[in-house]
Amino acid sequence: MRILITLPYLPWPITSGGKARQFHLIRELASRGHKLTLLVQSKTEADAATEAALGPLVERLVVLPRRSLRHPRTLWHAAVSPLPLLTTVNGFAPELTRRFVSLLDEGGWDVVQIEHSYGFEPFETELARRAQPFVLTEHNVESELGAATYGKWPAALRLLARYDQARARRWERHVLSRAEAIVAVTESDARTLTAIGGRPAHVVPNGVDTRAFADVWPNVHSRHVLFLGNYEYAPNIDAVEWALTHIWPRVWQRMPEAHFTVCGHGLPAGWRSRFPDPRVHFHGYVARLADVQSASAAFLAPLRFGGGSKLKVLEAMAAGLPLVSTREGLSGLGASDGVHAQVGDTADALADALVRTLSDPAAARAMGESARAHVREHFDWSQAATRLEAVYARLSPAGAMPVVRPCPA
Repeated sequence: MRILITLPYLPWPITSGGKARQFHLIRELASRGHKLTLLVQSKTEADAATEAALGPLVERLVVLPRRSLRHPRTLWHAAVSPLPLLTTVNGFAPELTRRFVSLLDEGGWDVVQIEHSYGFEPFETELARRAQPFVLTEHNVESELGAATYGKWPAALRLLARYDQARARRWERHVLSRAEAIVAVTESDARTLTAIGGRPAHVVPNGVDTRAFADVWPNVHSRHVLFLGNYEYAPNIDAVEWALTHIWPRVWQRMPEAHFTVCGHGLPAGWRSRFPDPRVHFHGYVARLADVQSASAAFLAPLRFGGGSKLKVLEAMAAGLPLVSTREGLSGLGASDGVHAQVGDTADALADALVRTLSDPAAARAMGESARAHVREHFDWSQAATRLEAVYARLSPAGAMPVVRPCPA
């Protein structure tokens, strides 16, 4: 198949779960002989390393710069547009629209895939004019994700937050109703997106490169606990701050020798001064994840919101790293409490689970290996790619969809 994929970010380097999903699915599709073109609007340039990683996988990589958040056009549309803030940041991009039109003019596309409803605006008019069927992939239910973060906004901005949430719900409904096929990451998200869009959403779960983690052996005696995340994503910031404010003080009362290592892209600069305890280690982006996994006794996933399924959690499970998590952290993964992870949803419950896990290395090792086997059986990227191909096979030929009127901007 000839597949045109639009992305609001480069999938390399892999600094977030969304990027990991995109890179691995692109690699799987390329290995099966599909001809891929990526049209990307990115806040970062495609450097030599990015070209080297993506170049062998795609026929064409077209990268256009995304204007800055302070650009007058962005600020204007954020203030007056009926579209939500994230959509205005990624939308109203004339050069991106022109390149999209040029690619569609070539013809012969078997699949056009739009990644994220918030990235849809530059393509909407042309898709409608041509009655071009497209696949829309949502990694989260964006309107619910936004709602979960609004409580952290300053009180003076709460009215704006509620207004933006209303805009997000309206835009989400509009985009979902126009896609011929909707792809969700979990069954729960699929049910919600189906209700919003009025047509069934297909589940293509996140996966993990199980071979890459096959030789990782956590140090279950180390009493070092790991968390990994992209801190441009609000749920990860909430997870770390909740852990350090409420969970770890309870752990240290009973196990003062335990340590917490926090890794990932976009680490907030203020955390080191806010959380100066020498048992907390901030490392930022880690190029070789296996190194910090091998040095850790457990992975803590104190996620309270976010939707989708969590790539960081899948990777911990694939590495056999004993897992302590909220139910939200395990969403979409089919993991069982006491078998694949220790589960709790309060600070007390998570602290208890963490102390139990660190206190019994043999039981922790067995639980980690059970999780590794579960992921190997159900969440390899090859299985996700097969499900995505099944969605592609259901698409109607171009011209079969009715022309729809774009949402007013």
